[in-house]
Amino acid sequence: MKQQAITSLPLSPEVERRNRMIKYSVAMGIRVVCIVMMLFVQGWWLLIPAAGAILLPYFAVIIANVHSDPRGGTVERPGAILPVRPATGERPHDPTNGEHL
Repeated sequence: MKQQAITSLPLSPEVERRNRMIKYSVAMGIRVVCIVMMLFVQGWWLLIPAAGAILLPYFAVIIANVHSDPRGGTVERPGAILPVRPATGERPHDPTNGEHL
């Protein structure tokens, strides 16, 4: 079994939560800018900040909840290893003595 290194472990829940909060806060900051822009923009240009103010909360939640671990490693533990099952029609193989059961 391959031994896990500390650099291959996933992010801790606290760090992951902090990253999600930063992404959501940035998106909501952009939404506030869109709302303020709606006060100064006229004509058809008003649709752009209005669309941003209306649609951004939905996309902010989606972007904040997307799991993006830059390391991308998965942790393997002995309890999660499952035995390989033989294909249908084959007899199970006993690895201790090399005979078919």
